[in-house]
Amino acid sequence: MTIKLVILQKKITMAFDREQMLKLCKEWSNNTLMQTLEIEYVDAGDDYLVATMPVNPRVHQPMGILHGGASVALAESVGSAASLMFINPEKQEVRGIEISANHVRSKREGLVTATARILHKGASIHLWEIRIVDENDKLISLCKLTNMVLSRR
Repeated sequence: MTIKLVILQKKITMAFDREQMLKLCKEWSNNTLMQTLEIEYVDAGDDYLVATMPVNPRVHQPMGILHGGASVALAESVGSAASLMFINPEKQEVRGIEISANHVRSKREGLVTATARILHKGASIHLWEIRIVDENDKLISLCKLTNMVLSRR
């Protein structure tokens, strides 16, 4: 997997490879929480990453609406994966160190879409805003994720 990540990093330096990034995100999701929650990465650009998650009983809280924890898992998944676009995976790795979320609207069924956009891209800290919206582009949750970039040991 490291070789594939290095190829992505080199392509980003020259020209961003959207299809390669989406393919890698799909591969990283196998046998993880992202697969369990059916998170699917659907779009990527130079400074953003987009993923969707179905809203169904698997992600409901007892009142039959989208669980805030599922929204936060979606936000952290897309924000953490997005930070990988800006590091050298042979020498660095990413860790989420803080996440906050404001849940402004409930959702019972359908699909939510999370878009992570970089707010700050430093050498050691990445700050992301992740907007989670419904099919009508109505805001469900607004999240902020801080990732730390660490040297591999």
